[in-house]
Amino acid sequence: MTSENGRVFLLRHGETEWSAAGRHTGRTDIPLTDTGRAAAGRSARALAELRGPDAPPPVRVLSSPRSRARDTAELAGLQVDAVDERLGEWDYGEAEGRTTEEIRETLPGWTIWDGPWRGGETPDDVAARADSVLDDVRGLLDGGDVVLVGHGHFGRVLAVRWIGLPATGGVHLKMDPAAVTVLGHERGVPRLDHVNQLPPS
Repeated sequence: MTSENGRVFLLRHGETEWSAAGRHTGRTDIPLTDTGRAAAGRSARALAELRGPDAPPPVRVLSSPRSRARDTAELAGLQVDAVDERLGEWDYGEAEGRTTEEIRETLPGWTIWDGPWRGGETPDDVAARADSVLDDVRGLLDGGDVVLVGHGHFGRVLAVRWIGLPATGGVHLKMDPAAVTVLGHERGVPRLDHVNQLPPS
């Protein structure tokens, strides 16, 4: 069960050179491109529309420590209350900086969801981080909305863990740069209210 008062808003960071090229970007701190900065700025409107015209400020805004997330939050007009290491992207280990196509040259059929995860986090590892974040967030929702600014793969895991699916269920969701996903509830039962809502052009 979860509170009926607040919802969780997941904002993915804007485009970077690596995300545009499909390179797995975990711990590497890659800045936003000009396109990414522009989209991050527009995401303020997406958040406002989804939260409603009379919504009070979020009760809590948390960000990944990576600059691409913190800059996205600032450009979206959010005041970050705390930087939370748990919101960092999936640790890709040996896949860091490489595209899926490059990895499949030696590991045919590889995906981050299926592995192997050489030197990085497994889905169970990522799910444990997501569950820890969500446990803390649920305790804040009586006061209103919470915004989490972070990354694509980890955001997808947060969304599916919210509704009780395994981390690998994130393969069924899409989360583009600067998009917003809303974790809501119906009579206390967690649900996905909006998925991959892009900022207006």
